[in-house]
Amino acid sequence: MTVNWVITWGKGYNTIREYLNKIKGTSWKIIASGDYGVTMIYWLYEYMLKRQITELPGHICFMISGKDMAEAAENLFLITSWCNEISDLVEKHNPSSKAGIRGLTFHVSTPSPEEMIQYLPSVRKIGTVSHLILHIGDKEEVAGNGMDVVVAIGNSGKEEITACIRRMAQDHVSPEDVDEKTFESYLTFQYTPDIVIKTGGDHLTDFLIWQSVYSELFFSDVNWKYVRKVDFLRVLRDYQSRVRRFGK
Repeated sequence: MTVNWVITWGKGYNTIREYLNKIKGTSWKIIASGDYGVTMIYWLYEYMLKRQITELPGHICFMISGKDMAEAAENLFLITSWCNEISDLVEKHNPSSKAGIRGLTFHVSTPSPEEMIQYLPSVRKIGTVSHLILHIGDKEEVAGNGMDVVVAIGNSGKEEITACIRRMAQDHVSPEDVDEKTFESYLTFQYTPDIVIKTGGDHLTDFLIWQSVYSELFFSDVNWKYVRKVDFLRVLRDYQSRVRRFGK
């Protein structure tokens, strides 16, 4: 079978062509150019990246700003959907691999959480495909089933640590009984992300300052509102190539 597609490709032309020719039973011919070709190249690149990913982080954390939220609140739902799709794909093709993505967190850094209320309908949509835990100020909402997706709006790491210490004092925990395990039991967010992703724009925040001490960090040059699936796949490919040392 020969498949003719209209494609424009630059420096990576040979890479794509050579890759396609490895697919058993198919002969690929790249013959022309145009807008349709750009779309097909994007699809091929996405396909290639998916085939390269065999290991996934158990928990992913995205750190975005209030401005990011205002510009593309719908991206939270899109990325949640991508995580579900990629987890299913990796588990299907690699049954012996570790579990897929079990948790996803979005932290929205803003000094005025109330300004984000208008974007909550986009956030709540996540509850239709996953288990949503929404934190905004002192309020918490839970909805849906599936992969845990935490959306924390306006919560800072310093505030979480301060609240943690205050709760231990209220429970009269003696200094002698305070260790890492005890301290972590009082944290609001009791999980450790495997990778923290910061898209282009604002600086990294102090959210999960305790929990992310051994997390892998990825700084993307793509701004939040322009994030595509291939950008996310590239992050996952980069993650699986790293050797985690956990502070050693």
